[in-house]
Amino acid sequence: MNKEELVKLADKARENSYCPYSNYSVGAALLTKEGKVYTGCNIENASYPVGICAERTAFCKAVSEGEREFSAIAIAGGPKGHAPEDAYPCGLCRQFMNEFTDASDFEVLVVHSDMSFSTHKLYELLPHSFGPHSLDNTKNLE
Repeated sequence: MNKEELVKLADKARENSYCPYSNYSVGAALLTKEGKVYTGCNIENASYPVGICAERTAFCKAVSEGEREFSAIAIAGGPKGHAPEDAYPCGLCRQFMNEFTDASDFEVLVVHSDMSFSTHKLYELLPHSFGPHSLDNTKNLE
């Protein structure tokens, strides 16, 4: 799967967004190292903290299916019914991604309104991160 296809899948995933409170739809397409794709969308809740972002939805779907190795995620977000705008992952999502990726290698593709995209390594978006590598007792985790 090439990056352009991944970006299109992220934008398509926005269609399933449940965002009645913010009207800001986000879609994500997560690529495993073996080439499988898991999509996700944001799902809001009247109790705001209970909602979940598109990126974490995609990761939860993948991890719950046994996936543990990822290479990239594309993120498309913006007002529902409009072209995407630069929707960078929130801090919670950056930390969540850090749990399951090599931040120096994992790519985050941020979709622009013309469907072009910028590519960032996760470590650029989450410098000096705390993660599994920070804990001595996780050295043998799978």
